[in-house]
Amino acid sequence: MGQKFTSKWFKNIIPDRFNTSLLIVSGLLGLPVLVVFTSLVDPQPEIWKHLADTVLADYIVNSLLLAFSVGLGCLLLGGSLAWCVVRFEFWGRKTLQWVLVLPLAMPAYIIAYTYTGLLDFAGPLQSALREHFGWSYGEYWFPEIRSLSGAIAMLILVLYPYVYILARTAFAEQSKSLREASLSLGISSWRYFIQVALPMARPALLAGTALTMMEAFADYGTVQYFGVSTFTTGIFRTWFGLGNQIAASQLAALLCTFVLVLLLLERWSRNKVRYYQRGNVADTIPRIKLNPSAGLTLLLLCALVPLLGFFVPVYQLLIWALANSNGYISDDFWQLLWNSFFLAGVAAVLIVGLAIVFAYGKRLSRHPLMSIQIQTVSLGYAIPGTVIAVGVLLPLSWADHGINYLSETFYDTSVGLILSGTLVALLLAYTVRFLSVALQNVDSGLARITPSMDEAARSMGLSSPKVLFRVHIPIMRASIISALLLVFVDVLKELPATLILRPFNYNTLAVSAFQYASDERLVDAAAPALAIVAAGLIPVIMLSRALDKNREH
Repeated sequence: MGQKFTSKWFKNIIPDRFNTSLLIVSGLLGLPVLVVFTSLVDPQPEIWKHLADTVLADYIVNSLLLAFSVGLGCLLLGGSLAWCVVRFEFWGRKTLQWVLVLPLAMPAYIIAYTYTGLLDFAGPLQSALREHFGWSYGEYWFPEIRSLSGAIAMLILVLYPYVYILARTAFAEQSKSLREASLSLGISSWRYFIQVALPMARPALLAGTALTMMEAFADYGTVQYFGVSTFTTGIFRTWFGLGNQIAASQLAALLCTFVLVLLLLERWSRNKVRYYQRGNVADTIPRIKLNPSAGLTLLLLCALVPLLGFFVPVYQLLIWALANSNGYISDDFWQLLWNSFFLAGVAAVLIVGLAIVFAYGKRLSRHPLMSIQIQTVSLGYAIPGTVIAVGVLLPLSWADHGINYLSETFYDTSVGLILSGTLVALLLAYTVRFLSVALQNVDSGLARITPSMDEAARSMGLSSPKVLFRVHIPIMRASIISALLLVFVDVLKELPATLILRPFNYNTLAVSAFQYASDERLVDAAAPALAIVAAGLIPVIMLSRALDKNREH
């Protein structure tokens, strides 16, 4: 009896070899964040005193102001736009509802470059104003784009779709019976929006807002270009300026703590209050048909947002790119294109492959460790790229030093940097950062396959791997392609991790655009920036079509 109990206990606690392999992989992917936090055991009193006396307060205040301001702005803007396209019927609404998603294809650092070129003192807008009114420098006031408020505005313009997409789905699924019940109680349209519609959509609104705040915490390109001191810029300065890796890791740990607290608060808010609604399309609230003048006014007001967040920057980038096409579209540009697409392609295949393995492992096993592993590898998307880069570089550097010590000891030769100085470091960082994106798509596709198909395939003598390759993968091909595209574009746009971990003299489109813009060569930055935006349009258009197919009524 006791032997049977012990055997059963070990079977429940110790997973099989497949789960053990996944446990090792998830531990490896969780190592960068663990390394960042273990740096706290090595105090750096002198450097922290210096930071506290000089810039630490700016890092904390600016990061919090940036995140909360962006979150509030995206909540108000994205929620309002979602309510307008769901609640009202007007000419151009169908086109508007997918155009509102386009700013997702525009990285924040690229929109920052374009608006700097447009709104700076030497830009076309201020130059035209001075020429028209005869003003000179100092005789007029113009908002400063290179500021904290400018960074907030840029991030809101490109991040509001996170809230818009989730809020649009939540509003569209609300039942017509709720509206009818509120009308019978004499509740006006405005009171219905405040007292019924908003509370019902609260989980979606908070989830979207949390996403925008995490993106704001993680931003590096915009705040660095605008000269705003935040944790992300501080990590770079401490690492490369002061030459202190441990202190940089401790700053990264502090930033990571803010992000994790935000993530926990968002999950707590969803668990605290839950609203249930029926998703029957026939039972959803009919839209209010507006008269032509009111409809045109609403269309113009709503269209102003994607105009500023997508079309104006793209137009300016096109002007710059065409003006410099003869000088820039050269072998260097094609090399950048090849580097970026090769790196993004390899990363996408690797990450989606791992996502398939994890999702299938979750389907096969109900072991408690599997749930922990899925949560561990899904955490990476909430961690800023700067933090992940620091966490990746430290252990790989230690590994390189160990390998070189052994090679010098036994073979009297040095093998150099074979991990931290190669694409291995970048691929590991991308995997930690974006595995969650692929896992969500693959897992949702796998969940739609009925378990009876697995049983039928196994009854025909197919092993679990053969069931995956012959049955599951062909069925969920669309989900896999979607995951590949999303990861491909995310890797293409990723800036801070690429800046820190890229091999010597290995540039990508994102790095090139950043470097040109940092040198005030905005015209030269246009071509790589446009290539990134063009690639980003593919998953955005797919997402818009999926939303229209599922939610249109």
